[in-house]
Amino acid sequence: MPDMEIKNMVKLFTVLLLSEKEQYGYEIMKEIKKRTGKNVSPGQIYPFLRQLESYNYVEARGRKERDKQAYYLTPEGRRFVKRLSGRFGTIFEIAIKARLTVCAHCGCEIYKGGYKEMINGKSINFCCKNCAKGYMRMDLG
Repeated sequence: MPDMEIKNMVKLFTVLLLSEKEQYGYEIMKEIKKRTGKNVSPGQIYPFLRQLESYNYVEARGRKERDKQAYYLTPEGRRFVKRLSGRFGTIFEIAIKARLTVCAHCGCEIYKGGYKEMINGKSINFCCKNCAKGYMRMDLG
């Protein structure tokens, strides 16, 4: 069977969220809202989850009542997400690259967190306190 087509961001977010952990449909809707600011309806999520089940990409566990089933990726579902990541890799790379900063000392790229130090009235980005100290030693030496 050929891969399922993913034609919108809600579906893409859904499979990516499931690759992080097992989740209820309601949790997926809340997480998409939290991360994107976009409200997602049950009519967007649950039919898609059933479609993923028909491709054997997800399985559900729990009671067969509304919002009471937790969905998780099957091994085939994980392979599907890996193939998706390959196809959408350039888009992911562009999106992530825009959020990266570079450590002023070692040059590593920082996605989240990091450490900032005020030096000569300028806020300078570092990956950690040790790099900030090393930078200051180089600057003084």
